[in-house]
Amino acid sequence: MCGITGIIHPKHREFIQPMTQIIAHRGPDGEGFFSDESISLGHRRLAIQDLSANGRQPMFTEDGRYCIILNGEIYNHFDIRAKLKDKYTFRSTSDTETVLYGYVEYGLDIFNMLNGIFALAIYDTHTHDLIVARDPFGVKPLYYYHENNKFIFVSEIKSLLAIPDLNLNIDPKAMLQYIEFLWSPGESTMYNEVKKLLPGHYIQMNTSMPETLSMVRYYTIPFEGKYDSMTEKEWIDALDDHLTNAVKRQLLSDVLVGFFLSGGLDSSAIVALARKIMPDKTLQCYTIDSGSDDMGKEGFSDDLYYARKVADHLNVNLTVVKSKIDIIDEFDQMIYHLDEPQADLAPLHVLNICRQARKDGYVVLLGGTAGDDLFSGYRRHQTVRLEQFLKFIPKFIFKGSNTILNLFHSKNPYIRRLKKLTSDMDKPWEERLTGYFSWINTTEAKKLFSTDLQNQISTFLPSSILKSTLSDIPKEVSKLNQMLYLELNHFLPDHNLNYTDKMSMACGVEVRVPFLDKELVEFSTRIPPAYKMKGITTKYLLKKVMERYLPHDVIYRPKAGFAAPVRVWIKEELGDHISQVFTQEQIENDGVFDYNAVQNLIKDNQSNKIDASYTILGLLAIRSWFHQFITQK
Repeated sequence: MCGITGIIHPKHREFIQPMTQIIAHRGPDGEGFFSDESISLGHRRLAIQDLSANGRQPMFTEDGRYCIILNGEIYNHFDIRAKLKDKYTFRSTSDTETVLYGYVEYGLDIFNMLNGIFALAIYDTHTHDLIVARDPFGVKPLYYYHENNKFIFVSEIKSLLAIPDLNLNIDPKAMLQYIEFLWSPGESTMYNEVKKLLPGHYIQMNTSMPETLSMVRYYTIPFEGKYDSMTEKEWIDALDDHLTNAVKRQLLSDVLVGFFLSGGLDSSAIVALARKIMPDKTLQCYTIDSGSDDMGKEGFSDDLYYARKVADHLNVNLTVVKSKIDIIDEFDQMIYHLDEPQADLAPLHVLNICRQARKDGYVVLLGGTAGDDLFSGYRRHQTVRLEQFLKFIPKFIFKGSNTILNLFHSKNPYIRRLKKLTSDMDKPWEERLTGYFSWINTTEAKKLFSTDLQNQISTFLPSSILKSTLSDIPKEVSKLNQMLYLELNHFLPDHNLNYTDKMSMACGVEVRVPFLDKELVEFSTRIPPAYKMKGITTKYLLKKVMERYLPHDVIYRPKAGFAAPVRVWIKEELGDHISQVFTQEQIENDGVFDYNAVQNLIKDNQSNKIDASYTILGLLAIRSWFHQFITQK
């Protein structure tokens, strides 16, 4: 797990070292560089496998022709190496060297052979061909800047701030996405010229002609509408085996490995399977004590009680990290690390846990991210099941229900969800599906922007990106699986995985996600939807597996998550701060938002006329991003 940078432009070769230094937190164990007449590469190392000097990067083949820089971990690399060992001489036990010679042997086919997480670049010093690739599920971030004969790629956008004369302009369409979804789906970032390399894609180019590049999708999650036929017992056994193998693969490390243990089902499942694999080994786990009494008001249950219960049940060590968030002091720091104005405070919990783990000497942590996205764990997934019954109700009843529900305050979490469900039932399925990811209606979101920006985004619909993604899986007719496909392609890489990577790497800690083991993900697409959700029981099959390992009340507890009482904070603790940030002078100087529209949003939210706390948090995130990435550039 590391940080990588690259520049194709002779004029900017001098900036490769300061670009790489900006992300030194991603690799506290060393740095390395390579340059020739057309390219410069930089690498910061976080040593996980083969801690010796043999694992340093950039890494070259024995003849010096091929060069690689890699950020990530390949869990099946020894299996691949076994096929190569008679033909190539390996100087290390590093997975990077396995990928390098795998590319020499198999070419671009190597990417589909890898079971792991990665963002990498491979350069042929003879032909000057360059390949830049990202893992199938987007666990590791990778951004690129391409303008005429200039091509730059980085692990984190902030590295670009080291180059003084880049043409960087704000993308108002992306800004609308950050307001509507709280994250930006697809390739867009706040900078019009800076794009995310999408999961499962690689860029191919020759550095002598950097104005021309080809983008290739090498992997699509195989939702094909085909499900294996097995009994429930056989499904439980099969999922148990796949989960166990996934955790076993991701324990591969030459440094200490610890675990997140929130007390929820997913992280508890990972720890339970690690205990199964290592029955006599001391396991170190970390959890959060948020110190907040407001979580119940947000519709979440307390995690700490369950985390302790699981720790006792599995006989593991549990370090409780106090995480009383000082949002005013920590918010800017969070946005800086994220590179993007994501409106979520869960990243601060990840930061606090990883900071403590690194202090304790644990460089690798396994977590439960993606369990919900594979097996239907979110409340919005339950709506798919509920729709099967609600579709038979006449539309006029929904209109009447909306009239009644609007009489109630939006501060009640159940009222909020009922309003959302009943108000959208007369829309087409794709509209309803993408609407479950929206925090504010597109029309209302556009009103928050200045007149100039409104004109630029007048015809743009953020939902079009999500709808386009659904066209990847035309044979998948299950509405639940269609929703899960959007989770895996957008909510995960564009939101959860981004903040998990950035906040952990800010502390020099690698976070692994066993639920995104490639074999496990592909297996999950063949599970009949009825076993993912039975009735309105989410993650049904996963829960049945975990009945073998965990207490019943942990498995069937209410949904929680790495949450924070955002609505309470926006209306109470942050009131004065919001007034100071969104003054008429500040807003007009920025030229981004409309002062009256923002003030009306804040007032209506404060009076519980609407539920807009997360939208206001999104406005704060964008304001913080501007201050750090534009004003300070």
